[in-house]
Amino acid sequence: MDTMSRPAIRASGLRMSYGGRRVLDDLALTVGTGEVVALLGPNGAGKTTTVEILEGFRRRDAGTVEVLGTDPAHGDEAWRARIGVVLQSWRDHKRWRVRALLDQIGAAYTPYAGAAVRPRPTDELLARVGLADAAGQRVGTLSGGQRRRLDVAVGLVGRPEVLFLDEPTAGLDPAARREFHELLHEVVDDGATVLLTTHDLAEAETVADRILLLVDGRLVADGSPEQLAREVAGPSEVRWTVDGVRQVHATTDPVGFSRALLTGPDDVQELEVRHATLEDAYLALVHASDREAHR
Repeated sequence: MDTMSRPAIRASGLRMSYGGRRVLDDLALTVGTGEVVALLGPNGAGKTTTVEILEGFRRRDAGTVEVLGTDPAHGDEAWRARIGVVLQSWRDHKRWRVRALLDQIGAAYTPYAGAAVRPRPTDELLARVGLADAAGQRVGTLSGGQRRRLDVAVGLVGRPEVLFLDEPTAGLDPAARREFHELLHEVVDDGATVLLTTHDLAEAETVADRILLLVDGRLVADGSPEQLAREVAGPSEVRWTVDGVRQVHATTDPVGFSRALLTGPDDVQELEVRHATLEDAYLALVHASDREAHR
């Protein structure tokens, strides 16, 4: 089934201003059920404001929003039990022990009318986020990486249908980051929809089905990482060496060009192909938007 035929998140005409400064400017977006969508953009682009509106933590000035068929501004406890939120950071509950905290949060997820929430067993959750060995520690004694794992565990307790992640792997080492990405795929396989913000473009390219790029409160790009890299960042580069001289050629057909090089008369050495990346597309789009804003 086409995920976009059953959107988990839908917003249109979103506007938000702070002190006369427009933060969101007629923003429209849709996230299909089961998608992983990364919301990217430079600092001040409106990412946090957008996510807070979708979570129901902030009131918009104008526009319509639906998350799981409900306006978040009027979401009740039954609706809130169906979403999970992983904030960028929080420092509460330092004296709680890890297992006791997750037990307490899990106990708050009781079946609501129309939302039979089944909290994840605490030991299963601890194992999934790599905190089984720290279950008896006080939250205040956890390392930064362990604390981030706990943040993720809190967001997953209620088996959310929609999961909001704000910089989810900030502070994690490469091994823990890879483990989190694997966990994220498991969550999606269980039927969840994920909207995450991140400044890690490699992470977005790895986990996201689709990229939404915000600049100055406007959506300037919407597509898969591969699509944006191909359509925005331009052709691939083929690099090679002949008689010690480095050569570079831009082409939309790197395979055909490389084959021609290798079957030609020159002694080609050190042949490599560099494809356009999401980072290339991101920088091109942000710079283009900046130029447009200063005209």
